[in-house]
Amino acid sequence: MVFASDVDATGNALSSARGERRTVAIAFADIVGYSTLMAADEDGTYRRWMDLLHGLIEPATQRCGGRIVDVLGDGVLGAFQNPANAVTWARAIQRGIRADVEAAGSVDPVPVVLRIGIHVGDVFESNSQIFGDAVNFAARLQCHAAPGGIVISERVLDALDASARVDFRDLGYVELKGFDKRARLFASETELVRFTVPIQAVAGLPSLAVLPLLDQSGDADDAHFADGFAEDVGMSLAGLHELFVVSPASSAIFRGREADPREVGRALGVRYALLGRMRRMSQGYSISLQLCDTYSGAMLWGDRVRIGIGEIFDLQDEVARKSAMLLAPQVRFAELRRAMRKPPESQTAYDRMLRALYTIGSADYDTFERARSYLAEAMVEEPEFALPVAWAARWHSVRIGRGWSQDPDDDAAQALQLAARATRIDRANALALATMGHMNTMLRRDSDAALQCFSEALAACPNHPLVWTLSSATLAYLGNGEEAVRRAEQGLRLSPHDPMRYSQLMFLGIAHYASGSFDEAVRWQRRALAENPLHGATLLLLAAALAATGSREDARQVAARFMAVRPGFSLETYSRTRLPFFAPGLREAFASHLKEAGLPN
Repeated sequence: MVFASDVDATGNALSSARGERRTVAIAFADIVGYSTLMAADEDGTYRRWMDLLHGLIEPATQRCGGRIVDVLGDGVLGAFQNPANAVTWARAIQRGIRADVEAAGSVDPVPVVLRIGIHVGDVFESNSQIFGDAVNFAARLQCHAAPGGIVISERVLDALDASARVDFRDLGYVELKGFDKRARLFASETELVRFTVPIQAVAGLPSLAVLPLLDQSGDADDAHFADGFAEDVGMSLAGLHELFVVSPASSAIFRGREADPREVGRALGVRYALLGRMRRMSQGYSISLQLCDTYSGAMLWGDRVRIGIGEIFDLQDEVARKSAMLLAPQVRFAELRRAMRKPPESQTAYDRMLRALYTIGSADYDTFERARSYLAEAMVEEPEFALPVAWAARWHSVRIGRGWSQDPDDDAAQALQLAARATRIDRANALALATMGHMNTMLRRDSDAALQCFSEALAACPNHPLVWTLSSATLAYLGNGEEAVRRAEQGLRLSPHDPMRYSQLMFLGIAHYASGSFDEAVRWQRRALAENPLHGATLLLLAAALAATGSREDARQVAARFMAVRPGFSLETYSRTRLPFFAPGLREAFASHLKEAGLPN
């Protein structure tokens, strides 16, 4: 539905002729969390939006001498003769929404809340619509407003009298998408609607806002990094698909000021907030970070990073990546503690998945087996939630690797089937793609398909540790040992406290074996064995690596330990059906080293 006319509701001409260039005040009002609200209650959200439009916005537009140029699905575009009228209009709307919320005394049903941005500039009018760079500029402003707040450009502020300016706070110079120059903006938060806008993330995923760093140095380049940090960390976390991350554009409303975590929670409707400061030091920069619970305000985790002068932009990605990888396990642990306290009947699919992740790393067979039950319950609870399906695929793969499978062919087929199902639900699920790639290597012996899966997984989430680790194995089996080592090391860096660390170390050992660094292969396989002494694949690989170094007696002792874990092992059957190396020279060498270690034909 579009409401547009050549004159405003009072009969004042905003444009005397179509196509004429005129100066007007442009206001965009945007619904906060529109997609989430529609997903949760489409009919109710539409009804509340129409009530707000006809009952409050249109009458306010009449009173303020403006007109509604366009009604969008998630907001309105208005035009006014001067900035003062536009600001009066915006305040009337925000005040009216707050009054309605307070009168209702409840956030159920969830109210429609607006952010409003206002700019003044020259526009062209055609067929009752307005066009021009000023309109595009105005469209970028509302994302910098708090829910229930107003943001104006410097030109609007300059046009207001002193009494109208008093409650606007200087946000400083900010980046606007699509514009080369930074814009100075001002925000009014006196009308902030102080209630939590609930974010209904899929399957109850924990919600997080990453705020721009508080720049305490005052340098323009530093400020650019402080803003970019939030976007880089947010993208890294969102790619993991384990968190519901609020858009950096929404988090930008807290730019340049100290934020109380509880205020962040109320304004953005999130459970967690990552806040930080950036300070220039004599030899570089110090960045301090805090992960906070927005319900209690408590700090759950903190870290400090120091970088040298001149390195700030070179290391921006690294700092963001490190922060993201340290942050995700902290949120996961906090959520797990909460899930463990819930009775089974009140657990979500996400809670059940967390329980599975807690048990999947166990060295105890019965505990490990329970993980599959938790994942099955999660898949029944939320059939279109890709993560439990992807982890179920991974569970079958791990079951084979540990030697606990009664039917490895069946487990491999199930792993591949579940990974394919997860990617049908979510094509960008890096965990599912990585598992599919690994299964293509191990089950189908199709390295081309495997590498394609890993390529898609890294495109979807460049910082997923399992993708780097599993892709290193395929490269090692193909004989590309140098790149395999690099990828395995990257997997370790991205998840230094992984609950299945033994697996990471084992794959690094495989990579060194493929590169011909047999002593390094022994070193890393021994470290993997220390983490999980009964892991059959590690024992097998260590026996081969020891034989390769000429340590035949040690190799035979490890081979004997392996046979105690896998008493039915046959070298002939393994070479025919399971030996992973593709490169002919490596394949023959590995079989020979296993034979030297004393493994039976």
